[in-house]
Parts: sequence; C-alpha cells; structure tokens
Amino acid sequence: MMKKNIILIGFMGVGKGTTARAYARKYKCFNIDTDDLIESKENCKIKEIFVEKSEKYFRDLEQECADWIENSVDDSLISCGGGFFKVNNLKDLGTIVLLDASYDWIYNRLSTADNAKAKLKKRPLFLEPKKAKKLYEERQEGYKEVANIIINVENKDLKSILKEINKKSLKRLEIISNL
Repeated sequence: MMKKNIILIGFMGVGKGTTARAYARKYKCFNIDTDDLIESKENCKIKEIFVEKSEKYFRDLEQECADWIENSVDDSLISCGGGFFKVNNLKDLGTIVLLDASYDWIYNRLSTADNAKAKLKKRPLFLEPKKAKKLYEERQEGYKEVANIIINVENKDLKSILKEINKKSLKRLEIISNL
C-alpha cells in the first residue's frame, strides 16, 4: 500500500525546512526532519559527524533513518538533507516532492535572509561557492530522476508553495489509489 508521506527533497538552502514546518502547521500533520533525527540519534551536529566519523558513516545513518520511516511513519511530511535522495528505498517512503530552484536563487535566499549569518554557518559549503555550485550541478539530475512532483519555488510565496504541494500530492495519491 502506498504511504501517504510527503518527502521533500532538494538542494540545501532551497527551503525544505521552512516549507515543512509551515505545511505541518497548516495541514495538521507531523513534520520529521531527517537531519534533526540523525543529530538527535548521534547527539552531535551533522558537520561534526562528517569531521569526526565520515561522510560514509553519515550516509549509512541516512539509510537507517529511511528504513525507520519506511517501517514506522505514515501520513507525515518529511524534510530531508540534500543527499538523502540517494537512499535505496526512497520511492517506498511516500510521494517525493522536489523543491527546485537555481543555484543563484538559493545562494541569494541564504545570503540576504534576516538571519543570513546563521543560515550560512549551518551550511559551511556555501562559504566556498564554487564547491557548492559544483555539488548543486552534480545533484540536479538525480533529484529530478527520483521526484514524483517538481515544484519550482523561485519567487513564489510560501502559501502558494504549500497549496501546490498539497494539491499535487493529493492528486497523485488519488490516481494511485484508483489503479
């Protein structure tokens, strides 16, 4: 049976967390952030896991998180870290919604935000824009390949993004349940 979860994927800084929190408030559902789950489980920040353990260790934690979601979570909104789209059971977790935007728009969103310093500190890769842009370009095709729904978020207000996610994901569930 198809899970009713909505899985938000996309590049870091595109607004997955902001969108997820607002969606959960508006539509009265649970919101799970995979990075927050991992930080809680490991009792340290993601960047510390990368430094003190390894990227492979972190990716293994993401897979554990995906396995838990598959077995234990339904009817929730799940916002994922930028690399989570590579877990091997992503399609089994729910409807995958890509929040899409250009690299320049994302960088501008982060660097001009009221709390820009905190947003950039949380994402140290953006302190090296060439590296960040390269990673963005490497991931774009992968995001689009796994997404069931693609929503361009550039220059859209949060309210219209929430509405679009809800409308398109409900329509997809309706189509699938009629098969």
